[in-house]
Amino acid sequence: MRQTFYQFLMTERNDHGTDEVAQFANNAFFDQGFPKLSDNYDFVSNYLELNAGYLPSMTIFDDAWARYLDKMN
Repeated sequence: MRQTFYQFLMTERNDHGTDEVAQFANNAFFDQGFPKLSDNYDFVSNYLELNAGYLPSMTIFDDAWARYLDKMN
């Protein structure tokens, strides 16, 4: 079964890590509105652009998405 992006992102959490994707995952964990059931790039990307003040750059999301695709293949 394919994981949603959020499920994958939660595997990247690290409270003491300095990796940008880990920090993104830590912050997404506390985002009550995060689209937890989506595996659609455009849907998640649009949500983050409009609602994720905790994400300093969309490049971090792109990096996380690339890791997600690698893991799903």
